[in-house]
Amino acid sequence: MIRITDILDIIVQYNPDADLGIIDRAYIYSARVHHGKVRLSGEPYLSHPLEVAAILAHMKLDVESIAAGLLHDVIEDTHATREEIQEVFGPGIAHIVSGVTMLSRLSVADKIVRQAESLRKMILAMADDIRVVLIKLADRLHVMRTLKYHEDRESRVMISRETLDIYAPIASRLGIFWLKQELEDIAFFHSLPEEYARIDTLVNRAKEEKENYIDEVKEKLTERLTAEGMKNLSIKGRYKQHYSIYQKMMSQNLPFDQVYDIIAFRVIVDLKFQCYQAMGIIHDMWKPIHYKFKDYIGVPKPNLYQSLHTTVIGPRGQRVEIQLRTWEMDNVAESGIAAHWSYKEGAAIDEKTGKTFAWLRNLVENQEETTDSNEFLENVKIDLYPNEIYVFTPGGDIQTLPKGATPVDFAYQIHTEVGEQCTGAKVDGKLVPLAQQLTTGSTVSIVTTKGHHPSPDWLNFVKTVKAKTKIRHWIKIQEKERSIALGREMCEKLFRKRNFNFNALVKSGEVDQAAEAFGFKEVEDLIAQVGFGKVTPLQILHKTVPEEAKEKEDIKPRERGLGGKSRKRNRDGVVVKGLDDILIKFSKCCNPLPGDAIVGFITQGQGVAVHRKNCINAQKMSPERKIEVQWSESDTESYPVRVRIRSSDRSGLLADVASTISRAKADIINAHTETTDYGVVNSYFTIAVESKSQLSKVISDLRRVKHVKDVKRILIDE
Repeated sequence: MIRITDILDIIVQYNPDADLGIIDRAYIYSARVHHGKVRLSGEPYLSHPLEVAAILAHMKLDVESIAAGLLHDVIEDTHATREEIQEVFGPGIAHIVSGVTMLSRLSVADKIVRQAESLRKMILAMADDIRVVLIKLADRLHVMRTLKYHEDRESRVMISRETLDIYAPIASRLGIFWLKQELEDIAFFHSLPEEYARIDTLVNRAKEEKENYIDEVKEKLTERLTAEGMKNLSIKGRYKQHYSIYQKMMSQNLPFDQVYDIIAFRVIVDLKFQCYQAMGIIHDMWKPIHYKFKDYIGVPKPNLYQSLHTTVIGPRGQRVEIQLRTWEMDNVAESGIAAHWSYKEGAAIDEKTGKTFAWLRNLVENQEETTDSNEFLENVKIDLYPNEIYVFTPGGDIQTLPKGATPVDFAYQIHTEVGEQCTGAKVDGKLVPLAQQLTTGSTVSIVTTKGHHPSPDWLNFVKTVKAKTKIRHWIKIQEKERSIALGREMCEKLFRKRNFNFNALVKSGEVDQAAEAFGFKEVEDLIAQVGFGKVTPLQILHKTVPEEAKEKEDIKPRERGLGGKSRKRNRDGVVVKGLDDILIKFSKCCNPLPGDAIVGFITQGQGVAVHRKNCINAQKMSPERKIEVQWSESDTESYPVRVRIRSSDRSGLLADVASTISRAKADIINAHTETTDYGVVNSYFTIAVESKSQLSKVISDLRRVKHVKDVKRILIDE
């Protein structure tokens, strides 16, 4: 248990002229009224107000605040009255103690109303005297530090959830970063112990190696920055807090190994311009990740936080997050509004700081007329979390979502199965479109239909990472099932042509060695890759029956294409990488011709669809199905293409056009003309050409025909 002399020593260090007499009197009074009481830890109850006072002293608050910290619970837990406190310690301390007591007396049954009332009282207290809330935060911190002594798990979870919902966000909004972090991590430990243990194990894995890495980065930074003339320099390496790692994993649906900023570094310098100078030096040392740079010095956060944030590719190719700030900025970043609180007797927050935290008073001014607790909760949370919305489930639970979130995001937040089977939504009892953006305070209920599946269209409007990831995962599963069916069909066809039974080889386990050779545990995964166009049936055959590959090589040298890779000529004039005797389909949406840049896509049951590379539809195709194709050099096939000719009407026009096409050695398959009221003729010809260059010659010749204004290649279906 901390002693009162320890607290006095801390105060003297930052305020040598402090009147310690009032703190001594508060200590004696608190010890007397709490005499005989014991905490769950077995310590005298006096240990709690002493610890609260010590936390406030570390925050460098004024002696009136620390005295109030020693007395903060005497009205609530003992026979002491406000009148007595005022008589002994004066109206200032009595007012603060009364305010803290007001925050503690919450006996509302409904949890939503209780949360709203707690927030209401806290916000009112902040606007009245922010020291009330600082004491309440210190009180909550010590409660969390001793929460392990609560035998009832349900109580620990409830207190932890309240801490995460109310107290940690208040600390964050006030900029008291260290307090926010400690509250979050302890609450995380008690509310989700299994998840905490998992993250803790992952963080501590290879800890010695990580410590060596921290030392290596610090040494390199110190050496370079010092050489550049930086003095009074401090470089700290730290691990990201467990709760922050957990939040990032959940919000972005990331495995632990993909959370790159587990280790972060802080560079502290004397002057503001040195922050930018140091950042330039660091970017010269290691390559920066451009989209990871944030300037909170030029544009500070609402809670006064200032720093430069950058992420670079540091030693050993690892991502390194670095914060750069001055000593003053570091003090504000850790202590927030407490850093601006004068410890002098009778002092208050200065005018500049008062303006910065004007949102406190604005909150109260806007809410004084509000009597509905739910409405108050909605409005307060808008201010506390400006980039988030808060909606209710039909059961009254609060769900946090990013601004712009939709009912589908809400459904996935509740449960993946609810999201996948979502067919409708009601907001405040009214049916709404699934793409409608939700607003704070709404009650959302989801209509589900068994057997329903996500729609790819949902990706156009969902906002949460979880919803996007789950929808894409479902689509990928469907793509895989189709690819397995197509891949199996392609393998059966090729193996049958080579006098092998593919399904029999699968059942006998002989294809297992092929799957293993390609790095797959299951044969089905290998077959899916055939459907996706990543592996060819011929490659599987060679791995499954190596003698077959050797025999073929002995009989006839393989044709070689670009890069020395095996190529076969398709009868339709298109070479498909590694695939033999595969159906080719030319897409009507873009009608590719020899000479056009082309791309192929594996389709279900229809072989390979060939598109022009600049085709809009091709750009929308799944890259998983993409396969390399090219025109055969020896191809002599003719391909249909449609051209539109615009001209003025005249006698003999059609004959001149037809003869021009024939002279270019192109065959006319179909012809159709339309004449407008204004004498403009639109002639549509479907012609057969062997290449894009031949088509270009036809178009060039047609443009020289008398009275022809324009010639254009168009789609067959236009």
